[in-house]
Amino acid sequence: MPLLRILSALVLLLWLPGAPAETDTAGARFEQTPYGEARVIFDFYFDEPAKINSALYWLRSYMNPLTEEPYGQAPEFMDIKVIIHGTEIVTVAAHNEKKYQDAVDRMRYYAQLGVEFRVCGLAAEDYGYRLEDFQDFIVVTPSAITELAHWQQQGYALITPQVLERRHSIESIR
Repeated sequence: MPLLRILSALVLLLWLPGAPAETDTAGARFEQTPYGEARVIFDFYFDEPAKINSALYWLRSYMNPLTEEPYGQAPEFMDIKVIIHGTEIVTVAAHNEKKYQDAVDRMRYYAQLGVEFRVCGLAAEDYGYRLEDFQDFIVVTPSAITELAHWQQQGYALITPQVLERRHSIESIR
């Protein structure tokens, strides 16, 4: 019997996962996620026109890692759409270009890379805008909500930027 207990104990010890010999104190580990083809739609709907500036950083933060190695995706082959249907619609009205110059320049740059900027026709109507009132890189669609549903049904991932007002500096809360 004692031999059977010893063998059982050995089997049990071999079967149980052991504790690591050393404690790993290196911190977090990095994982290179195998990102695939970019097919995404951004939903811009903000209560302040200037919030489009922060939302455009979301677009940049999406595109930049994909254009760098190891992915090396060319921006013109990414399929990215931005739906605009909040107060930020005023930023793409041609008569407001000087007021929102930075945002317009950035959108024009992204449009040259192949990003589609699409404006809700219902919102345009609410603001009294006609097709000729918008920047030349804008496509007006019947409805933002219908567009969002349509593109999601086509397999596009939905990203809805949350633009919050910063109350603390990074340095003060680090």
